[in-house]
Amino acid sequence: MTSAGNCARAEPPSTRSLARIVPSTSPPLLRRPTLREPRCERAGRTAPRAAGRGPVVHCAAAGSTIADVDSASNRTPRADAGGTSTAARRPPRASLLLVGALGVVFGDIGTSPLYAMQTLFSADHNAVRPSHEHVTGIISLVVWALIVVVTIKYVAFVLRADHNGEGGILSLATLLSRNLTAGKLPKAAAAVTIAGIIGSCFFFGDSVITPAISVMSAVEGLRVAVPSLPDLVVPVAIGILVVLFAVQRFGSGRVGRVFGPVMLLWFVVIAALGLPHIIARPEVLVALLPVPGIRFLVAEPLIALVAMGAVVLVVTGAEALYADIGHFGRRPIQHAWLFVVLPALLVNYLGQGALILTHPEAVANPFFLLAPAWATLPVTILSIVATIIASQSVITGSFSVAKQAMRLGYLPPMTIRRTSSLTSGQIYMPAVNWVLFAAVITVVLVFRSSTSLASAYGLAVTTTFVITTMLFVVFARRVWGWPRWTLVVTVAVLSVFELTFLLANLAKILNGGWLPVLIGIVLLTVMTTWRHGRAVIGVRRRAAEGTLDELLGGLRDEPPRRAPGTVVFPHASTRTAPLALRLNLELNGVLHERTVIARVATVDVPHVAPERRVRVEDLEPNVPGIERVTIRFGFMDTHDVPEALCHGGPRLAVETGDLANAEYVLSRTRIVAPRGWAPRALRARLFVALTRIASSPAQHYHLPLDRTVELRVRVAL
Repeated sequence: MTSAGNCARAEPPSTRSLARIVPSTSPPLLRRPTLREPRCERAGRTAPRAAGRGPVVHCAAAGSTIADVDSASNRTPRADAGGTSTAARRPPRASLLLVGALGVVFGDIGTSPLYAMQTLFSADHNAVRPSHEHVTGIISLVVWALIVVVTIKYVAFVLRADHNGEGGILSLATLLSRNLTAGKLPKAAAAVTIAGIIGSCFFFGDSVITPAISVMSAVEGLRVAVPSLPDLVVPVAIGILVVLFAVQRFGSGRVGRVFGPVMLLWFVVIAALGLPHIIARPEVLVALLPVPGIRFLVAEPLIALVAMGAVVLVVTGAEALYADIGHFGRRPIQHAWLFVVLPALLVNYLGQGALILTHPEAVANPFFLLAPAWATLPVTILSIVATIIASQSVITGSFSVAKQAMRLGYLPPMTIRRTSSLTSGQIYMPAVNWVLFAAVITVVLVFRSSTSLASAYGLAVTTTFVITTMLFVVFARRVWGWPRWTLVVTVAVLSVFELTFLLANLAKILNGGWLPVLIGIVLLTVMTTWRHGRAVIGVRRRAAEGTLDELLGGLRDEPPRRAPGTVVFPHASTRTAPLALRLNLELNGVLHERTVIARVATVDVPHVAPERRVRVEDLEPNVPGIERVTIRFGFMDTHDVPEALCHGGPRLAVETGDLANAEYVLSRTRIVAPRGWAPRALRARLFVALTRIASSPAQHYHLPLDRTVELRVRVAL
C-alpha cells in the first residue's frame, strides 16, 4: 500500500480541473434550481503547520462546506474511535487540577478585595460611613453574598448543570431549550435561547471590563507603596495586558500550572493580612451573622441600595466558575472554592472591616493599608501579578462561550486551537483573544481608573446573574424535578441579593453603566445577524443542492458521461448533495469515474489511529463509482484530509495512487449585499463582513494547492 507520506509527495497529474471541462447538457432528472453565476477558482495556498502550537480545529457551522462536528467535552472520552483515549493516559492528580483551577478560574473573584471595599465606601459621595453599624452591616452583606450567590447557587447547584462537561450560560440555555423542544414547547425553547444569547453577550461585556479594572486597581497600589512615583497607571496597565493576552496561545492548562502556585500564595497572603486586624478587633466577627446586614437594609434602605451596587463587586467572577468548568471539571473548582478561596476571602474582608473600625481614614484604600509599611511594596507587586491572573478566568470563559455560540450558529466559524490532550475543553481562539485585547485596551484608555470603571462593572455581572438564575430555576424544575416549594425558597433568597444588585446598578446607566449595555447591543446585533443570514443562505443553498437520494436516483436512471480521474467533494450534510457536484453535472453533464463525498467529524478522543479514521457509509441507491465517507479525527489530530484518505484507501473502491492524485472541489458561496443605508442593507453588509473572517476550509484541511478547486456561486441578499 502506498504510504501517507508518498501520498503527500505525489506529483500532480496533468489532467484537467473542473473549470476546464467543456459544458454540455445535463440529464433532465439532475436539474435543480441553481444559484447565480457559478464560478471556479483555485484555492489559496495550504497553510503551513504551526509546530508546537497544537492542532487547529475549524469549527464549521451547519451549512458550511465541510462539517467539523466538534463533540469535544470534558467527559472521560471512550476509545471507540480506534484512537488513544484520555482514560488510557495517566490523568492529572486532583491536587494539580485544584492548583490549576486556582490560577485560571478564581483570579477574578479572588482579587476583588483590591477594590470592592474602597468602592463601597466611596460610592455616591461617601454615602456609606465608617461607623460601627455601617461597617458591620456592609461586611455582613459581603459575607452572605459570597455564601448565597457563589457557594449555594453556583458551587452547590449550577455547576452540576453541565452540558457534556461544558458550562456557561449558553450551555445551560442549550440544555433547557432541548428539553423544552422535546416537550413540544417551541416558543418557550426560543425564549430560553434568546435569554441565553443575551446573557452570553453580557458575559462578553464582563470579559472586557474585568481585565481592565483588575489590572488598573493593582497598579494603583503603587501610589500607596511609592507616593513619589508619577502617575503611570495607564501605561503600566497596558503593558501588563499586552503580556497577558500574548500568553493565551499556550493554553489554560500551561497557564494554570504557572499561575496556580502564584494564586495559592495570593490567597495565603490576603488571609494573613486580614487575620491580625480581626484579632485586634474581634467584634467584627458579628458580621458573620446575617443580622447586621438585615438591620442595615431595614434602617437605611436608600444607602443600602447604593451599597449593594458595590457589594456585587465581591462576587464578580462567579459566572466564570461555571463558564470554565470545561477546562478543569466540577470537582476541582468546588474543592478549590470551599477549602482555599472562600476562607481566604472571608478573613480578608473581615480584616478590612476591622481596620476601618480602628482607622476610619483607611477607607481611602483599605486593602493595601492592611499591610505593614515594610510589606506594602511586596504586596503591591504580588497584587499586580494576581490581577494579571485575575483576567484569565473570563478570557478562558469567553473562549468556551464563543465556541458554544459557534456550535449554535450565532458566530461565524473561527479557528480553535486545542491546547491539551487530556482535557478537550482547554482551547484557544486567536480571533476572540485579539478582539478582546483591543476592546480591553480601549476601555483602559477611556476610563483611566478602576474607580470610574467600577460603575460600568456591576451591570454586566448582575444581568448575567439574573438570567442564569431564571434559566436554572426552570431547568431544576423540568430536568431535575425540584418541587415547587424548593424553587420558591431558592428564588426568594437569591432575589434579595441579585434583584437588589440589578436595581442598584441600573441607576448607574449614565455614570458608566452604559458600557456593558453598549457591548451587549453590539454583540447581540452581530450574533442575530449571523444567525439570520445563515438561515437565509441555508434555505437557498439547500434548495439548490437538493437531496442526495434524488441525485443518486437520477444518476442511476440516466447515467451521465464519465470523465477519468478521482474527485473528492468535501460536504457537511448527510442529506443533501454537494452543490459543486450538482453544478458540475448541470454545467458539464459528466461524472468522474471515481467520486468521493467526504464529511469530517471530530470525536471525543485525543487521537484516532490513521488506519481507523475513514469510515465508508452506505449509499442508497448505489451508483458505481460514487462513495460517501466520514473522516474522523481526534481533537488533538492535525486535520489532514488527503493523508487520511490515503490511509483509508483499502476501505474504498479507489486505488491509493488515484487518491494521491485526486482533485478536491469545494462548494463556496459568495454573498452580495445590497447598497444603501437602510437597516436591512446595513445588516446584510455586516453579514458579508462576518463571512470574510471565517477560516478557510482549504487551508485547515491541508488540501493541495494545485489540485483544489473552489466552485463559487453568488447569492444576493
